[in-house]
Amino acid sequence: MIDGLPYRQVGEPVPGRIVCVADHASNFVPDDVPLGIPAQLLETHIAVDLGTQAIADILARRHAIPAHIAAISRLVCDLHREEDSPSVVPTTSDGHTIPGNIGADIEGRLNRFHRPYHGALGAWLDAARPELIVSLHSFTPMLETSDEERPWEVALLYNQDDRAARHAIRLFSQEGLTVGDNEPYSGKLLNATMDRHAEAHGRPYLTIEIRQDQIATRAQQARWAALVTDIANRTALALESER
Repeated sequence: MIDGLPYRQVGEPVPGRIVCVADHASNFVPDDVPLGIPAQLLETHIAVDLGTQAIADILARRHAIPAHIAAISRLVCDLHREEDSPSVVPTTSDGHTIPGNIGADIEGRLNRFHRPYHGALGAWLDAARPELIVSLHSFTPMLETSDEERPWEVALLYNQDDRAARHAIRLFSQEGLTVGDNEPYSGKLLNATMDRHAEAHGRPYLTIEIRQDQIATRAQQARWAALVTDIANRTALALESER
């Protein structure tokens, strides 16, 4: 965290262009928030969407897609949940108990992390007036609580507004990728940030989920950042032609 803020912003939005949001990009846990878990769990998918921080930075620094990036772990406060969600301060994740969150001061965590993050994001998007939002996430190839492999290399999630997702599903498929359509879980159930900042304002968006083994190295992250940029730009052009 920089200056105590639960987010950082990289790049300057150009009104009417594309921006990126990365809700689960960090595994940072403040010293005064003891989670009571082994340190190695902070390097896994339960704490962070692995690879997304690097891709968001590359999008902003190399591809002119400014990014609003979370600066705290989802285990401290899940910024991609509604305030009243039982998992906004999770007590379990993929079979692991988070002892420090049992009986936690949820209102205090919301005031310190969730509300500043979303307040800043809302103001940032109002100023940017983006033509398209890229909401960037990643998913583990297999949950610890399941023996089912996830075959999708990339997936698009959406709730009611699938305008952009339909184009991106087609475009990613044309790259020879196995593309999930509201997989490995549904955006109709888990879409909190885009419900609030995109669908509620009529802003087109792409919630892009990349399988974590696809983005484990710097070279893979750079490749996917370039691919996401290309797909987002082509999606924005397709949406413009439909107006």
